[in-house]
Amino acid sequence: MSTTPLTPAQHAILAYALEHTGGRIEWFPDHIKGGARQKVLAGLANRALIVRQGDGWVVADEGFEAMNRPRPTAEPAPPEADPEIEAAVTAAEAGWSQDKAARTRPRTRENERSEVSRGEAERVRSTRQNSKQARVIAMLRRPEGATVRQIVEATGWQPHTVRGTLVGALKKKLGLTIVSEKVPSGERIYRLA
Repeated sequence: MSTTPLTPAQHAILAYALEHTGGRIEWFPDHIKGGARQKVLAGLANRALIVRQGDGWVVADEGFEAMNRPRPTAEPAPPEADPEIEAAVTAAEAGWSQDKAARTRPRTRENERSEVSRGEAERVRSTRQNSKQARVIAMLRRPEGATVRQIVEATGWQPHTVRGTLVGALKKKLGLTIVSEKVPSGERIYRLA
């Protein structure tokens, strides 16, 4: 049994390294920051409890003794790779990739059932058939178009929500071209181009 006295911080750092990070010093208690970390590391290194390894620190044999832990033994070498098993795994993975590609369909709501063009399918992709957004699009497709007031009445939305939907969801997200014109009554009429 070792009689090496450790401060509570040193004990906590070594214990964490041995239990969680395979002996690498990567964790410090919350109250130890900045220069205090460097002092704790220097104190552990001066007592040969930790040693430098690459860019970091690891627990040395003396650190294991101070914590009353057995020293790690060298891990056995991994078994040689079997070429037959490797070939079987590669073939199985290739088969899975082909199966997945065959099952993948375009992400449109209508998929193969629709006879719309690819560009139209892309625009309709994220609009459900009976949604308020679909109602707005139908209103904008009419030859007379729609005013903000008409869309508010049809959807129950606030006017700012209608304007945001026209610019954000329909114009930017779905890529629809929306034109507007101001009529003599002072209202603005929106329609799809």
